[in-house]
Amino acid sequence: MASTSETGHAINVAHFQSLISYCTGYGSQYNPAKAALKLVGLNAQYTAAETTITDVISTGTTFISATNAREIAFEPIRRTATQIINALQATDASAQLIKDAKTINRKIQGQRKGKTLAPAPPPVPGAPLPTGTQISVSQQSYDSKLDNFQKLIALVASESTYTPNETPIKITTLNTVVSDLTSKNTACIDAATALSNARIARNKALYFPNTGLVPIAQAVKKYVLSIFNASSPQFKQVRKVQFTMRKYNA
Repeated sequence: MASTSETGHAINVAHFQSLISYCTGYGSQYNPAKAALKLVGLNAQYTAAETTITDVISTGTTFISATNAREIAFEPIRRTATQIINALQATDASAQLIKDAKTINRKIQGQRKGKTLAPAPPPVPGAPLPTGTQISVSQQSYDSKLDNFQKLIALVASESTYTPNETPIKITTLNTVVSDLTSKNTACIDAATALSNARIARNKALYFPNTGLVPIAQAVKKYVLSIFNASSPQFKQVRKVQFTMRKYNA
C-alpha cells in the first residue's frame, strides 16, 4: 500500500488535471501570455509529472522485489555458518584457526563474545538507517553479513582437511552461494538508487520553484482571478482545487 506521503504527490497531479479541465472550459477567455500557463504548456506539464509518478511506482516495485529476494537469500546464512563451524571442528584444523572461525561466526550471528544481541530489525524503505553501538558491533547490515560470510568461507577453504561430504557446506557450493548473495545485494543497492533518483525527478517536476507543477497551478489560479474576480464562479472553481506544496531542495 502506498504511504500517505507518496499518495500526496499523486493527488497533486490529479488535481492539476482538474485545474486544466476548468481552464479548458473557459474557452477563449482563458488566454494567458505566459507560455507555461497556456493549455498546451499545462498539458505538457501534466504529462511530464504523471510520468514521474509512474516511474516512482515502477522503481518502487522493483526495489521491493529486490529487497524481498535479498532477504530470502540471506536468511539461511546464520544456519549455514553454524554448520560450517561444526564441520570445521570435526577436522584436523588448529585450535587457532577454529577460534578465528568462531570469531567471524559471532559477527555473522550478531553476537558479542559471551552475549547474544537481538538482531537488528529489517530496514524500512525510505526510512533512515538506525544507528547505535550495539548495531555497529553486531554488524547486521547486509554488506557486513556478506563480507563476514566470505571471510569465513576463505578461512575454512584454507584448511586442507575441511572436505565435508555434505553438499550445502562444500566450498564449491558456498562460493556459488556467495555469488548469488553478491548479485542480489548489488541488485538491491541499484534498485534503491533508481528509486531515489525517480523521487528526485518527481519532486523537481512537482515542486521546483516557479516551474514545478504546484507553483504553476498557483500561478494559474492567480491568472483566473485576474480575468474574472474573487466572487466569480470561475475563480470559486479553481480556488477549491487544493495543492500541497513541498520544499524542493536542489
